Amino acid sequence: MGKWAIAIHGGAGVDPNLPEQRQEEAKRVLSRCLQIGVDALNLNKTALDVVELVVRELESDPMFNSGRGSALTARGTVEMEASIMDGCGRRCGAVSGLTTVKNPVSLARLVMERSPHSYLAFDGAEEFAREQRCLFVWRRCVTRD
Repeated sequence: MGKWAIAIHGGAGVDPNLPEQRQEEAKRVLSRCLQIGVDALNLNKTALDVVELVVRELESDPMFNSGRGSALTARGTVEMEASIMDGCGRRCGAVSGLTTVKNPVSLARLVMERSPHSYLAFDGAEEFAREQRCLFVWRRCVTRD
């Protein structure tokens, strides 16, 4: 296997008012996510698999403003989005306006791999999730083949 590198981030900037304890917790979560990615790469997982795996972990942790920790809209609802790209295959998939899918990045990958589209939003994205037989458990999308 060739050389590789992995980088992750937990958002754009740090709230200067965030208590030190929460900053430390965020660092611990990021370290855990980074290690998950490193372990997957060491097991020769594809870059695309590693990206999805690590982003799913971030989406599942309420510490970050994605997935479970999403910021609320002005109406107090969650609308999530995600995108994923495969540079080797020159493919991409994206979704937005999701309210019921736990891991939007996995649905974005399904858009890339199982649809003629590159981007689906709101009702179209939710309908596609149902068509892909995703299970919606706490906004969770688990594909059943």
